[in-house]
Amino acid sequence: MSDANVRIPEEARDRLAAVAAAEGLSLRAYLARLAETVLTPAERAERAEQARAALNTWNGYAPTATEQAALDDELDRRLTQAQRP
Repeated sequence: MSDANVRIPEEARDRLAAVAAAEGLSLRAYLARLAETVLTPAERAERAEQARAALNTWNGYAPTATEQAALDDELDRRLTQAQRP
């Protein structure tokens, strides 16, 4: 496996290095693990669709596009509220 160089701000590098160290990993190992576990937008969409299909099979859950948008808005509102100090 060959290495690659990625240019990021020092502050970001230092923060990632601190997180890695707290988990007992080198920055290189931490970033490799992160790359293996973070989902792409397409992977997230696929998993969301699989979850909707499973819920539909299990209990008939089938929100309309309008209902889904309202649920997304509510989730965004709650996440924003939870992030406030």
